[in-house]
Amino acid sequence: MKALAASSIGQYEKSVLASADYYRTVELGLGACLRARTSGDILAMKIGDARTESVSAIVLGSDQGLVGQFNQVVAEFAVATLAPLPGRRQVWSIGDRVRGCLTDAGLPLLGVLSMPNSVKAIASLVGQIQIDLEAHRALDVNACVYVIYNRPRAGASPEPVAKRLLPFDSKWEEELVKVAWPFRNLPQVWGGENATLRALIREYVFISLFRACAESLASENASRLAAMERADKNINGLLENLESSFHRIRQQSIDEELFDVVAGFEALSGAKQ
Repeated sequence: MKALAASSIGQYEKSVLASADYYRTVELGLGACLRARTSGDILAMKIGDARTESVSAIVLGSDQGLVGQFNQVVAEFAVATLAPLPGRRQVWSIGDRVRGCLTDAGLPLLGVLSMPNSVKAIASLVGQIQIDLEAHRALDVNACVYVIYNRPRAGASPEPVAKRLLPFDSKWEEELVKVAWPFRNLPQVWGGENATLRALIREYVFISLFRACAESLASENASRLAAMERADKNINGLLENLESSFHRIRQQSIDEELFDVVAGFEALSGAKQ
C-alpha cells in the first residue's frame, strides 16, 4: 500500500500542475471578456454581493481509512469557516469517512458523493457536483458556496483551505480584469460576448473544482503514506522492545541455571571435604 500511495501522489501532483495551466488560460479568457464587455449583467451565474439566505460548502474528505487525522482536520476547519457566516449552513460530503465527522458537528447534508480513485474519475465527480450546484442555486440564486479541502504542503502535513466558489462578486471581477494579457496581439471575443463569457464561467467553476479534488487526493495519499510510515516505525520500535525483552529474559534464565549449577557444585564439594 505504501508503493500504491506513493505512485498515486505522483499522478495527482502532475494533474494539479496540468490543471494550473488550464486555470491560467481560463483566467486570461475571462479577463479579456470582462474588459471587452459592453453590457453590465451578462454573467451566466449572477454576480451577487447581496446577503444570502443559505451558505453551503463542498467538503472534500476520503472514502478510505489509514489517513490519520485527514478527515477530522478538514471537518473541523469547515465548521470553523462556516460558523461566522450568516444564513442556513449546509454541506455536500465528498467521501464517506468525512460524512460522519460533519454529521457529528451538526451540519445538515445536502448530499454524499464518493471520492474518485483515479485522475480520470475526477471529471465525472466534478460534473455531478456542477449538476447538484445548478439544482441548488435554482432555488436560491444568491446562495453562497464554498469548497473546503486539504491542500498538500512540502515536508509538512496537509493544510485545510476554503475557497469561495459562488456567487461571483465585484472583487472577483476586478481581479480578473487586472490580469495582464501576455501576448502582443490584442484578444477578440467571438461568438457573442454573453455566450463566450458563460462558457468561460462554466469552465472556471469546473477547473476550480477539479484542482480542489486533485489537491485533496494528493493530500489524502500523502497522509496515508505518512500514516503507514509512522505505523512501520512504531512496529519496528515495538519489535526492538520485544527482542530486547526476549534477550533479557533469556539471559536471566541462563544466569539462574548457572547459579543453580554453581551452588550445587559448591554444595557437593563442601560435603566431600
